[in-house]
Amino acid sequence: MKDALLATLIEEYSAVEAFASVLTLETRALIALSPMEMLPPIVEKKTELVGQLARLEATRDGLLVEMGLPAGWAGMERAAAADTRLATQWSLLQKAAERARRVNTSNGELIRVRMDYNQRALTALQVAVPRKAGFYGPDGRIPARVGL
Repeated sequence: MKDALLATLIEEYSAVEAFASVLTLETRALIALSPMEMLPPIVEKKTELVGQLARLEATRDGLLVEMGLPAGWAGMERAAAADTRLATQWSLLQKAAERARRVNTSNGELIRVRMDYNQRALTALQVAVPRKAGFYGPDGRIPARVGL
């Protein structure tokens, strides 16, 4: 049972590292001038990895319960305290998850900054451009001239 738990932790660590790598690609896309070409495959891969991580976590929790331990963090801490191999792998997994969390938080901030910039640019365009015929409206269309 401990070997299965160790194998799951190793696989989970690998998936978290892959997720962190995808997050790094996402960072590069978010700071690029035009990220829209790069983001769809990144989002697809992130979604796939999130599903894999959820399955691995469920597997880990099931193994803990089979070992007579509680699921989740508490059970894993108890299992790690009783086995140095599990403790080592659990520590690696926690560190990888923390790195991924930091990059994900940073990416969220990059998205917020980009959205704020876009909103300010739209506001500036709407205020700076008078409502004259020939200028596009908020819907992106040029209004029809009345009385011509």
